[in-house]
Amino acid sequence: MWGRTEQQDFRSRVRGTLLGSAIGDALGSPVAPLSLPELLEAHGPAGLTEPTPGATVTAATQLGLFTVDGLIRAHVRRDTGAWHPPTDVHRAYLRWALTQSDWGPDERREDNGWLAQEEWLYARRSPDRSCLTGFADGVLGTLAQPKNPTALDPAAATRSAPFGLLVGWEPALVLQLAIECAAQSHGHPTAYLSAGAHAVIVHGLTRGESLDAAVQRALGLLGVRPGHQPVTDALQRALGAVTTGAPSPQTVEGLSPGYGRYAEEVLAIAVYCALVAENVAHGLRLAVNHGGDSAAAAALCGSLLGAQHGETALPAAWLAGLEGRATVLELADDFALEMTQGPALHGPTATSTNWLTRYPRG
Repeated sequence: MWGRTEQQDFRSRVRGTLLGSAIGDALGSPVAPLSLPELLEAHGPAGLTEPTPGATVTAATQLGLFTVDGLIRAHVRRDTGAWHPPTDVHRAYLRWALTQSDWGPDERREDNGWLAQEEWLYARRSPDRSCLTGFADGVLGTLAQPKNPTALDPAAATRSAPFGLLVGWEPALVLQLAIECAAQSHGHPTAYLSAGAHAVIVHGLTRGESLDAAVQRALGLLGVRPGHQPVTDALQRALGAVTTGAPSPQTVEGLSPGYGRYAEEVLAIAVYCALVAENVAHGLRLAVNHGGDSAAAAALCGSLLGAQHGETALPAAWLAGLEGRATVLELADDFALEMTQGPALHGPTATSTNWLTRYPRG
């Protein structure tokens, strides 16, 4: 049984995770293609320190929201005896894929629920090619037969934080679900294990662990997985860099021999920046000012800091202009309700059908 204080703390961490990821994504998106010299030339010697006016989120935020939608529906369907969360998450990703080709919501689709009716999600925001091809048909990619087995980019990791919010799950099960869902578009072990590691770290933070302890737990779980070495090496580099001196763009770039474009490098940057962050804004500034994928690194860093400190630690001025903020908040609160009160919302004794209209079982 959840007490009132525990429910409020959990909701704050869910909000913090999703909003933190979104503000990091929006902060880094304008500079994601730039090298460090190009970034400093455009924004001055201090780099990018505030959100660019008019900056928008990318497909990473969109897919993260659909991940949450899929997880809620998985729990709703559990009442029926049908319990295969990867399938429900995959169906959510297919709904996202339709937003990338349709002009707007199709009200004739009874399985859309409320999220797929949000018109702003139909904007095409630099979707990763692996996500587009992974969800281009109805075939469910699995670990045995993954989609895009050479994909090394961080797009699967940037949508993986919601798996870490499954607080009633054991960390090993969180890891397994996250990597199974990552393999639906990113079949290389480095990509899907990075996604799984990020989910496990968020999971630890949501339960009140320190960031260092959550990373150590992820390292332990990854160590028995085939193909783990690039990911565990990257996380060890992040931990080691904390003691090398004052944080700087050069330190951040030293974590990424592949120029910060591969999944494990982006994860390492995010973990390092969260570990040394004086506050959320400081961590996100570190996470964007380098020559790698600034949007992905800041999205991962933002979700870590949001999970660790909760919604109130996020920069209020940055949140004020965040695209889709109301949608993110509504979905976060729905997820928190589902995790803490699920059966009362849609179980045999539920008195309202509104929840099943929002999250159809189909």
